[in-house]
Amino acid sequence: MRDQPSYLPPPEEVLEIGAPEQFAALSHPLRQRLLFALGHRPATTSQLAARLDAKKGNVAHHLKVLREAGLVHIAETRQVRGGTEQYYQRTARRMVVAEPQAAGTAAMFAAVAQELDRSPAETHLTLRHLHLSPAKARELGETLARLVDEAEEDEAEGNAEGRPLHGVLVALYQQALPTGTTSSV
Repeated sequence: MRDQPSYLPPPEEVLEIGAPEQFAALSHPLRQRLLFALGHRPATTSQLAARLDAKKGNVAHHLKVLREAGLVHIAETRQVRGGTEQYYQRTARRMVVAEPQAAGTAAMFAAVAQELDRSPAETHLTLRHLHLSPAKARELGETLARLVDEAEEDEAEGNAEGRPLHGVLVALYQQALPTGTTSSV
């Protein structure tokens, strides 16, 4: 019997979130934390409960909701002491929200807020408003995506062992004009 099963990478590189059941699944902070925890390697219900300091039954329920929404799947099962152990994995390495909706965005921010509160190290959180041309905004978005991808590549190359896990939230959006205002651009 193996100590740790070997896993294939998630079947998809990017999963576009857009279905109502996916937004509903993302609406609970524990489900967000489960997705974060499954971001790097599959885990069992017991492992996730211990890692997130949550009750095993609670974790099992929320994993079921995530599975029904197509956000996680069972990567492997194995027999352990007369029972079957299931290893859950995200269905995609990255998940992006196709068209952000208030409920999904609020859930993501709530999960990030919990992560920030629990962080043992100093965090960096900045909100800035910048006047950018469409070309400059596109360039900034591409640069931010590239920086995150490059940091992730370093991890994928096996250089992550023993290093602390960091969360990254990247958002670039055009601020809405107040109602009744027209743009001069």
